[in-house]
Amino acid sequence: MDSQTVAGAPCWVTLLSRDMSASQAFYGNVLGWTYRPAGLGDDFCVALSDGLPVAGIGALATSLQVAVAWTPYFAVADVDEAAARIRERGATVAVGPLAFHSGRAALAADPDGAAFGIWEGSVRSDWTVGRGSAPAWLELRTRDTADAARFYSQVLGWAPEADGGLTLTHKDDHAVLRQNEHVVAKIRGGAEQAVADPQKRPRWHVYFRVPEVSGSLKAALNGGGALASTPDGAASPDGSTQREATLRDPDGALFTVTSG
Repeated sequence: MDSQTVAGAPCWVTLLSRDMSASQAFYGNVLGWTYRPAGLGDDFCVALSDGLPVAGIGALATSLQVAVAWTPYFAVADVDEAAARIRERGATVAVGPLAFHSGRAALAADPDGAAFGIWEGSVRSDWTVGRGSAPAWLELRTRDTADAARFYSQVLGWAPEADGGLTLTHKDDHAVLRQNEHVVAKIRGGAEQAVADPQKRPRWHVYFRVPEVSGSLKAALNGGGALASTPDGAASPDGSTQREATLRDPDGALFTVTSG
């Protein structure tokens, strides 16, 4: 792991798409992204905002019968040990660990079914959630906040006290993960496993910052996407009020745009 990487911190987000070209066009129009090769072949690319990395987009293998979704990856010192901890705590390692040119990765699902990835290897020094071109923040919507916080703390080493700059604190009905005192993720309860609405099922959710929410919403609708929840004033992790809208891309992947 890079010496500047905090173990357990979010280190990347990725979308696996059924039609990568269509996804590139959609997110280019909605979020203003451009793209460059990821160095992993023709089936992967890096999305850029003003020339800086935001996220990865890859082609979903037809053999994988999974829902298209945005997935966060978390840095670990040893992917095999982290995968073992995941399994020991009643969760699933669905894919991997697999070797790539710059590290090793695995795709997992927590005990409630929310998908996430783990990554051992070099990470981008210019990518930190909540800063620059990276997503504004991540949010786990889960069945029980305390249970989920316990699972991720045991798997990823999140701690209530400062340890290498990463801390997890509990507040009433939610928990907050901070990296060097900067909010990078939240955990909220109330999700249900056996419901048809994907917004209500346990899952990790990615927030992307945009200059103006209504413009992104219009572009999404024109590009074959859909509005999943009505834009409204909403509180960001730092407590400020801003406008946001949760959208569904043409493949069904959910994400939120926020003007904060």
